[in-house]
Amino acid sequence: MAQRTESRIWIEASPPEILQVIADLQSYPQWSEGITSVEILESENGRPIRARFVLDAGIIKDTYELAYTWNDTSSVSWTLVGATVLTVMDGSYSLNAADNGDTEVSYALTVDIKMPMLGMLKRKAEQTIVETALKGLKVRVESHGATSR
Repeated sequence: MAQRTESRIWIEASPPEILQVIADLQSYPQWSEGITSVEILESENGRPIRARFVLDAGIIKDTYELAYTWNDTSSVSWTLVGATVLTVMDGSYSLNAADNGDTEVSYALTVDIKMPMLGMLKRKAEQTIVETALKGLKVRVESHGATSR
C-alpha cells in the first residue's frame, strides 16, 4: 500500500515566482533528477493540466501521464492518469509566503509501483525523490533570477 511522503524547504522567492518554475514542466529534465523528457499534452490559462513524462531513475524506468490542478497563488497538485510501472504518482506543492518575501514550499508525494519492493526501501526511495525535487526546485528558482533580491 502506498504511503505519503512529505518534506519542506525555504526558497528566496515569492509563491508566483516559484509556481512559474513549477509550471515550466518542459524544463524539468534540466533540474529534476530522473526526468529525461516532458511533453505537454493539454494546457489551460498558460499552465499544463496534462503532461507525459519519461522517467529513468535507475531500476525504475517508465513513461507516465499526470493531470494537474492549479491554485493560482499557493498550490498545485497532480494525479497519475496512466503508466506502465507506476500505479500511483500523486503529489502536491503547497506554498506559504513569509513576511520577509521568502516562501516555505511543502512537497507531498505518494508513489507505488507494480514491482514488489520492501516497504523500507520504497519509503527511502520516496524520501530521496521528495528531497531531491525540493533541492532542485530551490536551486532552479534562486539561480535563474526569479527573485529580485
